[in-house]
Formats: sequence, structure tokens, C-alpha cells
Amino acid sequence: MAQRLSILIYHRVLQERDPLQPDIATAAGFEARMRWLRRVFRILPLSDALKRLRDGKLPGRAMSVTFDDGYADNAEVALPILRRLSIPATFFIATGFLDGGRMWNDTVIETVRSAGGSDLETPGLDLGRLPCRTDDEQRHAIRELLGALKYHPPERRQELTDGIGLASGLSLPSLMMRESQVCELFDAGMEIGAHTVQHPILASIDKVTARREIAQSKAHLEEILGARVSLFAYPNGQPEQDYTARDVEIVRDAGFEGAVSTAWGTALPDSDPFQLPRFTPWDRSTHRFMARLAHRRWLAPEATAAG
Repeated sequence: MAQRLSILIYHRVLQERDPLQPDIATAAGFEARMRWLRRVFRILPLSDALKRLRDGKLPGRAMSVTFDDGYADNAEVALPILRRLSIPATFFIATGFLDGGRMWNDTVIETVRSAGGSDLETPGLDLGRLPCRTDDEQRHAIRELLGALKYHPPERRQELTDGIGLASGLSLPSLMMRESQVCELFDAGMEIGAHTVQHPILASIDKVTARREIAQSKAHLEEILGARVSLFAYPNGQPEQDYTARDVEIVRDAGFEGAVSTAWGTALPDSDPFQLPRFTPWDRSTHRFMARLAHRRWLAPEATAAG
């Protein structure tokens, strides 16, 4: 059987279920999933797994765990679980949001949450007033707003997002890590990777700006950690839609050793190390997750019986 590396993507781990984002892992669900993965898979640091894959020495059922963006709950909620279970993970940090920042999509979500019980104004968008009285209405409003804003150029997207927040007149929380939490992850033996500065859709910006976003995020993290940062994750991460061959070349030239996308699949020995596929464990049931891995031939049949 060909060597395969499964790479999981997480973004957040919350203490309790969020009705507006029900697919985000809770602490209890994340720990249960990690315990099962530890029994069935050989979980490796991503850099180690890539080296073994390249050298033809990857063990069977190899897996790496990754987190994107740099949410504070990665350090506050996920890290204690990972340490307790001795599971390594790689955290890709968008450096522009450290120490008090908030990503545009979270501004949308928290604005809608704070507007609960009333309608939300959407200046600059063709959406009119969005009702936000119930959880269903709020989830619908979030989907509409994210879809309408996602592929605007970064400056315009931020302007429109800020406009919605200003129109609401609400105070919103910061959700991202502090620099000290990045160091805490690193000191705990976790890997830190770069994820640009402002999390732009690289395909939508010019080459000079893309190079700056990629290089500055690497330099900032290396300054914080006093160590080399060798891994990168493309924002959003769909090939040709969110990044192009131009951006792959920039990442390679910036001195990274590997990069991950969000293309669905597992990495094989002949996979491009600068466009490694990953997948998100959306299944709330571990048994459904196991069945999906087996169906995709990412998990040997005997492992499903072991679960």
C-alpha cells in the first residue's frame, strides 16, 4: 500500500457548543476525537511527517494535526488537551491579528451575535436589513454576510465589515492569540507555521503584496520565537481559487520547506510538498468519521474494527 499522510485541519476548539457555529469542536468532543486518533494513527509533527514522506520512511496510518489562523482558544482550550495526550500539532498563525486583533469573519459573526433580538443593517451590501432574532435567523445572516464579503479585495472587505460593525454600535470581543500564547505553544513542543499577515485571498492580490504578506508573517513569527519557521498554510487554501502557482513559487522562494492547502485528500510520496492536501473532521460522530476515512481508503479496514 502506498504511503499516505492524513493531515487534519482545525480552526477553533471551544469549551462549550456555540449555537451559531455548531460545527466548531468543543473541548469534550476534541479530546474524545484525539484519544481515538491516538489509538489508531501514528500522529507526527508535520515537519517530521513531511521529511519521512519524502524519504520513503513514513509509518503506516501516519497523521498530522494542524490549526489555522491563531485563535486564543488554541492555547487556552486545545493545548492542555494536546499536552495531556502527548499529541503534537502545528499552528499556522496570521500575524496581523495577534495581541488584540480580530479576523473579518469573526467581526461578522460577533456582530450578528450581539445584534440578537433586532435587525442588522448591512451598509454597502445588497442585503438590506437582516433579521437576527433567533439562532436560525442569525446563522442565515452569517452565511449571507460571509458569502457577500469573502472575495472582495482585503481593504474593501475590511471597510464593509467595519461598516456593519459601526452601524450596529456594538462592542465586539478579540478572539486571537497574544504573542505570549504563540510562545507558550512553541515552548510546549508544538510547531508554529506562517499563515500570512492579514489572511488575504492570495489570488486576489498583486504579486508584490502577496510576497510581503508571506515574508512578513514568517519574519514576525521568527522574531517572536527566536527560531526558524519552515511551514506555511495558504489562507482559505483552495488551489487556483484562493492561491495560484505564482503564490506557490513565492512560498518556495521565501525559504519554507512545505505548505498546506485545503484541497481534500491525503498526501502521497509524489505530492507537491508546497501544496499538501488536508481535510476537516466535520463528522460529530467518531464512528462516522472512521467510516468516511475507510470509504476514502485513508484508513485500513482493520482500524475501523479497532475503534
